[in-house]
Amino acid sequence: MPLSVRRGHPRPTATRLWLLSLTLGFLLAPPSAHADGHNHRSGESVNVYSYRQPFLVAPLFEKFTQTTGIDVRVIFAKKGLVERVEAEGENSPADVLLTVDISSLIHAAETVAQPVNSPTLEKFIPAKARGSDNQWFALTYRARVAYVARARVTQDSLSYAALADPVFKGRVCLRSGQHPYNNALFASQLAHLGEPAFRAWLTGLKNNLSEKPSGNDRAQVRRVYAGSCDVAIGNTYYMGKMQTNSKNPEQKDWARAARIIFPDAQGRGTHVNVSGMVMAKHAPNRENALKLMEFLISKEAQRLYAEVNFEYPVRAGVAPSALVAGWGKLNADPLPLETIASFRKRASEIVDEIGFNN
Repeated sequence: MPLSVRRGHPRPTATRLWLLSLTLGFLLAPPSAHADGHNHRSGESVNVYSYRQPFLVAPLFEKFTQTTGIDVRVIFAKKGLVERVEAEGENSPADVLLTVDISSLIHAAETVAQPVNSPTLEKFIPAKARGSDNQWFALTYRARVAYVARARVTQDSLSYAALADPVFKGRVCLRSGQHPYNNALFASQLAHLGEPAFRAWLTGLKNNLSEKPSGNDRAQVRRVYAGSCDVAIGNTYYMGKMQTNSKNPEQKDWARAARIIFPDAQGRGTHVNVSGMVMAKHAPNRENALKLMEFLISKEAQRLYAEVNFEYPVRAGVAPSALVAGWGKLNADPLPLETIASFRKRASEIVDEIGFNN
């Protein structure tokens, strides 16, 4: 089979099993010959450490294998992969790391990545969506938007600033203020507002929460559906995932109860985060790694991202899916991602200082 995926952990174990991909499904299989995580230095293969969930990237990797004949081996984990690559050092089998937000992307670039000089990547990834040192590259955009209750919110426009207004007292819900998605949003707010105004805004937002921050982005939309809050903050692609979720059809009900407003659409623009990639510092299959990275920015792969994952392609000329386009026009905040990332540490500290999650 062309694609093998295994769920990872920062420390390897002898009992870990490979998960073999069949389109979007994954079946347990006997341990591979490479299940110890080493000796991947020969053969037509490329090894990916991924923070992106397997079902999101499986269609892309299968298409890559069909196109090139190069086998893709994937280790998935929600956290700890950068630290694992650091610990493995020169013996690491990792070729490419995939991340889910700008903070983890730049963290990977700063610690375990090498520069990649590729005319293809430079041509098709905008300068604002790649590192100035060619060590990280965005693949997709996702906007951090407001999910508002159709039955209880009548306005058609909204700003991030308004979320701290008293009119929304007890009406806002969102996940942990320390989650990377919110950390990036807060970092962008800090960059725009300056620290005193940002602290006041974040305090106002905290005071407007309907309950303690918890759960994931979909859980916030469920709370809108249940009437626990009127405005939730989440990434755009979750709407697509819920609207098309046949496995858990109740999520279609959640989605029908909410509509998307792009905050600051008429002003500075809506905050966007990214998924992205880096090439590992000691990539044993560097040539194949580069082929994979360049494939992921191809029109074909970018269309798959758009259609399967409901994300915005970074490559110009590739349109979002019809479903995504139906939510409205995205006017993205032009603030460079590297600027946002430079404020993420201080934003995180202020979250703790005001007890946002308490």
